[in-house]
Amino acid sequence: MSTPSSPGLRVLVFSHRAQVRESILTAVGRRPAPDLGRVTYVEASTVAEVIGEMDSGEIDLAILDGEAQPTGGMGLCRQLKLEITACPPIVVAVRRKDDRWLATWSQADGVLVHPLDPLAAAETVADVARSARVPTVRG
Repeated sequence: MSTPSSPGLRVLVFSHRAQVRESILTAVGRRPAPDLGRVTYVEASTVAEVIGEMDSGEIDLAILDGEAQPTGGMGLCRQLKLEITACPPIVVAVRRKDDRWLATWSQADGVLVHPLDPLAAAETVADVARSARVPTVRG
């Protein structure tokens, strides 16, 4: 989560489809909870962009499309969790409720299910952001 000198959250949203990224941004909104501050979104359409942003240390939370092509968000989530020390929390968006178990396998910190419910999406992102144990330090 953000430090006092940088209020709000910096959230990475990944999908190869602009429509999916937009639906996530719309559902979560600019302020998922009053105590978290305003969200600044960083959009990524490729795995290389995701890895670059996550390696930068400036992302507080990531939301990955589980159905992204050619690399899905679940496999990417697992890779990031295994390769990045103190990896920021990750939420995976899936198409079917039955795919929740795959998100668990991927080590996702939270799951969103399409079609996205704005109340549930904002609450999930807020809960995951609050439960982050290691705050991001920018400097």
